[in-house]
Amino acid sequence: MSDERIRVALADDHDMVRQGLKVLLEQFDDLEIVGEAPDGEAAVILCRRLQVDVLLLDMIMPHMDGIGVLQALGEASPGVQVIALTSYSDQDTVQNAIKAGAVGYLMKNVSGDELANAIRKAYHGQSTLSPEAAQVLIRATTQPPPIGHDLTEREREVLALMIQGLNNREIAERLVISSSTVKNHVSSVLSKLNTVSRTQAVALAVENQILG
Repeated sequence: MSDERIRVALADDHDMVRQGLKVLLEQFDDLEIVGEAPDGEAAVILCRRLQVDVLLLDMIMPHMDGIGVLQALGEASPGVQVIALTSYSDQDTVQNAIKAGAVGYLMKNVSGDELANAIRKAYHGQSTLSPEAAQVLIRATTQPPPIGHDLTEREREVLALMIQGLNNREIAERLVISSSTVKNHVSSVLSKLNTVSRTQAVALAVENQILG
């Protein structure tokens, strides 16, 4: 192994967590803790000021959350590899963190050896996911998209007026478009919702809260 040490920064709003991580990681000769941040804004400043290789990032913090930190670093410090280290494994948090640029996603109950290995992999641009995070991503890619996900903005407007009980002529007047255009939009809505009538489409839209 090279003599060069991996420069690691810690970002977590709980002092005890940061101290625990520091103690955990200082036992590994190839890792060097170069800084700590108690909130998101401080984490961004820290990474800009110091030459950080890998940032361990809590996702829920004051002043700027983990997603905000990831986005800020992506613009200002793209060389910093970020591992999300959190207690949350809900689908939105996992997906948003990965989309925002996190190279790893680990739970806080990870062991010292697992965390050190994840840091080494992150340093080389390789990903490490906790079993919980991996399961969330697998579930997200295998579950069908929600009903109505492919409706255009105009089709959603037409559907909203259909739900209000307006006919094609009334919808045309409301949206200032021709009746033939409305007819095309209605046909497209019925097709995308896999329905055969306006009544069926409206019932499906209301039942599944397609328009929120």
